[in-house]
Amino acid sequence: MTQPITDHAAFLGEARQAVETLNRIKKDYSQLELEEKQLDKQLDGERKAVDDLVSLTVKKRREEVNSSYDKQIAKGQERLKRAKAKREKAKNQGMKDRIMEETASLREENRQMALKLKSLFQAERVPSFCRRSWYYALYMPRTLKEIGILLLVILVCFAAVPWGAYLLIPAQDRHSWMLIFIYLADILLLGGVYFTLGNHTKMGNPEVIRQGREIRNVIHSNKKKIRAVTKAIRRDRNEAIYNLEKFDDEISRTNQELAELTAKKQEALNTFDTVTQTIISDEIIRSSKDKIDQLTQSHERMEERLKDLGQQVQEKSLELTEKYEIYVGKEFMQPEKLAELARLIRSGEAANITEAISLYKIGK
Repeated sequence: MTQPITDHAAFLGEARQAVETLNRIKKDYSQLELEEKQLDKQLDGERKAVDDLVSLTVKKRREEVNSSYDKQIAKGQERLKRAKAKREKAKNQGMKDRIMEETASLREENRQMALKLKSLFQAERVPSFCRRSWYYALYMPRTLKEIGILLLVILVCFAAVPWGAYLLIPAQDRHSWMLIFIYLADILLLGGVYFTLGNHTKMGNPEVIRQGREIRNVIHSNKKKIRAVTKAIRRDRNEAIYNLEKFDDEISRTNQELAELTAKKQEALNTFDTVTQTIISDEIIRSSKDKIDQLTQSHERMEERLKDLGQQVQEKSLELTEKYEIYVGKEFMQPEKLAELARLIRSGEAANITEAISLYKIGK
């Protein structure tokens, strides 16, 4: 039950003391709240530093394990590559030797045929160019290659050359009759050379040229057989005849080593992820435990104190409201204003709080 105020000045003094006490508690609360935030930030920083160190260390150690195995695997892969290269080289050499062996008779026959061709032309005093490929392509073509050479020569000599000569004439001086003249001159000149050379050689030595043709046919036939044998050997999947067992053993052994290394790497990484990582994390956390525990305890004590001060602020605020503010009003719940109201009462200028407030407002 609210009691009547008998000593207004004393009542205002008590109110002033209560306000100053509340302000002091609020100040302490604000200061402590600021310190709590700073300590909480420091604690979070320490925890984050530990987490970062754990993450960085674990990542680095895992990369070291991974890199160590990768280096060994890379060396194994290089050995495997060299072994395969040596095997391929040995296989190619084996095929070359086999080709040489299986085509030796054909190549020897071609060598004998070439000597026979040379001797025949020398004995009959036929010019050496008459036994060349281009001569038989021009005057006695048989193979597709020789027919191709003949067609190319015809195109060049009787199409490209006259047309090129015509284009050399300045554009303003060109006439159709010039092109016809150039073609006729080209045919007469080059055609004359062609027929003159043919008559002098082919018609003059028909039997020698014919025998040369037969010899070249044999050589050409043997070359086709050599190519067929070479192609068949290169396509042959049977590699047993090349004695590649030691290379296959080395490749198999290296593949086995690589498989074992890969399995060990995976096992090591699994062990790291499930065991080693935890050990590393625990060691780092343990080394920082004392400091973090100390900060945590300080933070908990500060939170408890902050909670107590908050409770005091709440209680004092309610006390001021219920005991003093209902008489004085919220506007005058300030130390300096309460002191001025008490002075007005003590000086006799006001008999009670209401009159003191009125005088204060008038004076203000």
